[in-house]
Amino acid sequence: MTTHNRINRRRFMTTTAGSALMISALGTSRAFAADPIKTAGIYTVPVEQQWVSRIHKAALTAQERGDIDYTFSENVSNTDYARVLREYAEAGNTLIIGEVFGAEQEAREVAAEYPNVAFLMGSSFKEDAALPNFAVFDNYIQDASYLSGLIAGSMTTSGNIGMVGGFPIPEVNRLMHAFMAGALEVNPDISFQVSFIGSWFDPPKAKETAFAMIENGADVLYAERFGVSDAAKEQGILAIGNVIDTQSDYPDTVVASAIWHFEPTLDKAIAEVQAGTFTAADYGVYSFMKEGGTSLAPLGTFEGKVPAEVMALVAKRTEEIKSGAFTVTINDEEPKSS
Repeated sequence: MTTHNRINRRRFMTTTAGSALMISALGTSRAFAADPIKTAGIYTVPVEQQWVSRIHKAALTAQERGDIDYTFSENVSNTDYARVLREYAEAGNTLIIGEVFGAEQEAREVAAEYPNVAFLMGSSFKEDAALPNFAVFDNYIQDASYLSGLIAGSMTTSGNIGMVGGFPIPEVNRLMHAFMAGALEVNPDISFQVSFIGSWFDPPKAKETAFAMIENGADVLYAERFGVSDAAKEQGILAIGNVIDTQSDYPDTVVASAIWHFEPTLDKAIAEVQAGTFTAADYGVYSFMKEGGTSLAPLGTFEGKVPAEVMALVAKRTEEIKSGAFTVTINDEEPKSS
């Protein structure tokens, strides 16, 4: 486990402001509204990993604003997750953020032990009213994923698209399905190769899987994991990014990316903690495009290279998604190769 800016509990408990935060219940106003919220992030992967990097970025932004005092641990194993949760709760953190996909039950048990701490956790499950201080979120960026699919469908010449994911869990499945729906809207004859590598961070394995898809005819790759765009770059084909914009690293490879903006999710939680109204809720809605939680990255080096009629459709659908006139279907079932 790698830990940054760790807190000394004894030193914290001897400070007046720290004691005020510890006795402040979620149902009451914070003693000092202007004080930064003591916040901890707990991540099972490096903060450079796509998904976690967006949470980390939003937390750093909130800290720069003065809203939170942020510390974090990365590379925490699922088996160690509950212990680290308790450690940060005992250290007086008022808000704890993280991702509990591999430690759901254990994390909820810890939250029950600390009712005055707000837990905002990435989860495949929903909130439980019986656990009012445990809220969930997920990256519902299917809107931008669908838009990136429209572009991918127009850029493939073989009609064969390869898709490499980490695990077939809802947060991944819904993005793949949205991407596929967009591609099929532009070209109904497209076929897909779908594979999961069983890891959130294994670039060599993702790259190897992508190579196999290229050998099997794919000329566009959906890079849900790191490593896929490397394979595309080496073989001279195109890739579509996910969660972060990597085009600066792959200027001749990555055409478009569906970007996740965690700021609306975290800012909502911060406001609720500040107001003393934080409660069990599904924060996934704040990842929707209409909430500012997702966007399509600029085409950059591919500006003018995507068919104009497709970009017109992308612009039209973007406005319709924001207005509510068009809804991207959320399908959490495991996608299959066609």
